Amino acid sequence: MRITLRQLGIFTAVADAGSTTAAADRVALSQSATSAALNELEAVLGARLFDRVGTRLVLNDTGRGLLSQARAVLDGAAGIEREFNLGGSPSSLRVGASTTIGNYLLPTLVAAWQRAQPRAQVDVAIANTGAIAAAVARMEVDVGLVEGPCHEPDVVAQAWREEELAIVCAPSHPLLRGDPARRLNVAALRHASWLLREPGSGTREAVEQALQPHLHQLDEGLRFGGTEAIKQAAVEGLGFTCLSLFAVQDLVTLGRLVRVRTTLPRLVRPFWLLRHRRKQFSKSLAGFVDFCLRDDGRSGIVRA
Repeated sequence: MRITLRQLGIFTAVADAGSTTAAADRVALSQSATSAALNELEAVLGARLFDRVGTRLVLNDTGRGLLSQARAVLDGAAGIEREFNLGGSPSSLRVGASTTIGNYLLPTLVAAWQRAQPRAQVDVAIANTGAIAAAVARMEVDVGLVEGPCHEPDVVAQAWREEELAIVCAPSHPLLRGDPARRLNVAALRHASWLLREPGSGTREAVEQALQPHLHQLDEGLRFGGTEAIKQAAVEGLGFTCLSLFAVQDLVTLGRLVRVRTTLPRLVRPFWLLRHRRKQFSKSLAGFVDFCLRDDGRSGIVRA
């Protein structure tokens, strides 16, 4: 075989880094060795894979077509090593999770999986939905569990479960006028200042999709990079927020937040399981995905 895993690994590193200099740091080679390996691959294929734009290398049509295949080949080889424990440590599943799922649902799910499969190893990466979808596209994780839409063309999204969203605020918020049980109509909600996640967050996108058809636009007060920060800001009376019921239930139970009664319909959003369309599932990965999809509540996770 004239194409080597080394060449494909360097090609993907250059595609991600945008230059042979930056890619060299990722693959622990000199810049000249990295550039030579890329030139070898292009010579074998008889095609240029990048457009040279100044000092940057930008994938052309041919390179974009190869990238997904290259990632699949490299992931398959790495999967063989993990499956047969060639690295000297037990094989681990690599699971990416968006923030709400990773912080509030996945620990319980993984614990249930490991009770069913005592030798199972799971490595978890937590980031916002956009970052997890990108990690699945680059095959840096085996599967992703996310709460927002996926926009990566090489990633397949499968409906996983549904969760309920809750609008909450501090009991002392002025719009409640001293009555935590007061029902607010659409006009009142339009006057609220909303605490929102950062762009790229699945929670933010889901909240905008759920509320904007009714409120038309949200008056963005403060923006936070994490759910816990939003919850504490709401406790301090800085605005309304709409979050996963799983995420706010603790502070609602303590009375530090109240679930706002509104005239809106029940707000729900889907959760998604993401996989790369070229991903080859090992037996253990297929078992974990099946476990996620058929979970019936025994894990302690309750469907909305």
